Amino acid sequence: MAVHAHPDDESSKGAATMAKYVSEGVDVLVATCTGGERGSILNPKLQGDPYIEEHIHEVRAKEMDEARQILGVKQSWLGFVDSGLPEGDPLPPLPEGCFALQDVDEAAGALVKLIREFRPHVITTYDENGGYPHPDHIMTHKISMVAFEAAGDPAKYPEAGEPWQPLKLYYNQGFNRPRTVALHEALLSRGMESPYGEWLERWKEFERVERTLTTHVPCAEFFPVRDKALIAHATQIDPDGGWFRVPMEIQQKVWPTEEYELAKSLVDTSLPEDDLFTGIREN
Repeated sequence: MAVHAHPDDESSKGAATMAKYVSEGVDVLVATCTGGERGSILNPKLQGDPYIEEHIHEVRAKEMDEARQILGVKQSWLGFVDSGLPEGDPLPPLPEGCFALQDVDEAAGALVKLIREFRPHVITTYDENGGYPHPDHIMTHKISMVAFEAAGDPAKYPEAGEPWQPLKLYYNQGFNRPRTVALHEALLSRGMESPYGEWLERWKEFERVERTLTTHVPCAEFFPVRDKALIAHATQIDPDGGWFRVPMEIQQKVWPTEEYELAKSLVDTSLPEDDLFTGIREN
């Protein structure tokens, strides 16, 4: 089970991993916490379209369904309302009733119910910083941690179904510095322009703490599937934008994996791993 904040997050974080496991017969479910109602229309080709602006919830749901089919996964909505990304100094208050303002324990109940219904062995989610500090990403982390612990406890959320204990929980860490540096240097060495120079400067500026990459899942052959799923989120992704500036063959050769940080494990494993199911199934 991959727990994500908004539609499109599943296609930009761990999508190739999911497609790989689907190809191996693994049952994969994406849990989408919000409908992405307050997401900006980031594709310049679609900005200003009054129909999209008026029906953004419906449009983003349709995009999610297309991406789901491309990846071959199942998908469920938890039903919370997008909090938006507050901007300004000082930051404005979050909208009333939004996901990030929900009581954590109460909101986790919806995820506990889904875990008990789907019965996953492995869950992926975001770290305590949300991967980046969007309030919905941080809230996704919070409810994921509560739900992982509570789903197997018959005393917790008794109305949410029969207990089920997932065995491992991972943080998505696909946007990591080693990967970015490797791709940046590979492009420059080939005399090509890199889209990552500014990213790396910002990394220094924010003094971002390096995460521990415990698990590198080989999935390069599924990078094209990942990109196709991402492009399906047309309101969010410009197919001519920065996401796609690194030629596919360079990505596959230089950095053929997606990365995770093992946060919780109830089974024995040895690090580093190359499989989210290490310790659960025989390789």
